[in-house]
Amino acid sequence: MALSDLPPAERHRRIAAAFADRVHGARNWDAPSPVAGWTARDVVRHLVEWFPPFLAAGAGVKLPDVPSVDDDPVAAWEERRAAVQALLDDPETPRRMLVNRHIGEVPLDRAIDRFYTSDVFMHTWDLARATGQDDRLDVEECAVLLAGMEPIEDVMRASGQFGPRVPTPDDADAQTRLLGFIGRDPSWTPA
Repeated sequence: MALSDLPPAERHRRIAAAFADRVHGARNWDAPSPVAGWTARDVVRHLVEWFPPFLAAGAGVKLPDVPSVDDDPVAAWEERRAAVQALLDDPETPRRMLVNRHIGEVPLDRAIDRFYTSDVFMHTWDLARATGQDDRLDVEECAVLLAGMEPIEDVMRASGQFGPRVPTPDDADAQTRLLGFIGRDPSWTPA
């Protein structure tokens, strides 16, 4: 079954596990990443730190605190992953709503899937590239994400969350096109 066909809880479980594999495989947390100005540690920091305020503001959900990414990026990621998974596994979560002035009202499980799980998926490449690990992403999921983002490109770029599009060959695979779309140089390697 394709990742995009899974319910939000199972999709997060699989995508977060793939990211966790890269977290556990990382040896140099200070290695530069494909995100300008970020290290491997900063990729984990981003995923650990941006989501709790988003959830609190939009759904009144307070995720538990996790260890500092500076002290223990592995523990920080594992505890954040477990907390988000527990929230998604809660049978009440699909009945709750997240309200945000930019996106309106969305069932909480779908909001987590759309914004957080997709972010984890894309940043898996960043961490893998920064730390010299397997950087292959699920090709079907890349195509699904790209198809969903292309029609709202102007809104996405205006948010400041994505860099300028990096040109890719017309015949490039879905992963390469997705990376270029979100502002990554698909051929980036650490200096």
